[in-house]
Parts: sequence; C-alpha cells; structure tokens
Amino acid sequence: MSEIETGRMLLSHNFDISNDIFPELSLQEFTQVFIDGLSQYDGVKCRQVNHPHWMVEILFPKNSFSPPQIGEICADALVSKRMSHKNKDDSFPDILLLAGVKTTPPLSNSPDTLQTGEWGVDVVETASAERFLNELGWEEKTAGKTIDDVFRVERLKS
Repeated sequence: MSEIETGRMLLSHNFDISNDIFPELSLQEFTQVFIDGLSQYDGVKCRQVNHPHWMVEILFPKNSFSPPQIGEICADALVSKRMSHKNKDDSFPDILLLAGVKTTPPLSNSPDTLQTGEWGVDVVETASAERFLNELGWEEKTAGKTIDDVFRVERLKS
C-alpha cells in the first residue's frame, strides 16, 4: 500500500478595497472561510498559522487534488462567504488567487513558514483584477512558467 503524499499551501490575504465599500475579514473570519469551505473534502485540513504574512495552512492529499483544484475550491469558498455579506446595492469584489511554488530555501525553520516545494497563495480581493494584475506585473513575472510553478484563479464580478 502506498503512502499518501500531502501537499501544503499557505494563504495570505491582500485586501485591495475600501472598507467603506466592503468589510475586510478579520484573521479569524478569513481562516473560517477556508475551514468551512474545504471541510467537505476528504483529507483536506485547514488551520490558522502564526506568521506575519501567511494566515492559513491547507494540507491536501496530492493523489486526490492538484494545487490548482484546491485554489478553485478556495476561490469558491470566499465567493460564497462574500455573497452572504452582500446587499443588493453592494459592489462585489474581484477575487484572485495568485499562487507560486517556493523554489528557494525557507526564510525560517518555523513550522508556519513556507517551505521549499510548497505553494504560497495570495488571496486578493480587489475592485479591479485587471488593474491589480497590471500593477503587479503578473504576466511578466509568470512568463515562461508552467502550471507546476504558478497558477491563477479568478472570480470576477459580473
């Protein structure tokens, strides 16, 4: 019987919207979005981490889920949470998950630090995904990289 290989992903939150337009989630609320949203998937575990940048750790069985699949599930979980906050007159944020696999040595030996071979994912809520990606230079930064190195998930307001 083969051992199940576990993937690890750490999430950060980039809230690029005025609080007057849409409320920012607290660390606990942000964590709970993913605990609730991924709880229905066998072998997927989430927890809050103690780190200045990373907020949530997701562990997943690599034989059942690819990193982009976990990204899609995370995006859907955040959309569901935000839909529950939305009033009919509220504007809705664009949601991006911008992910890259760490290829350099870790900055610390803390268990809450991103390790080589693990995925760091910036969960972005923004008024304009296009503007955010342009300012970040996403296309230039990811040119020549494959789905094994980076991925992007978008949920754009309609």
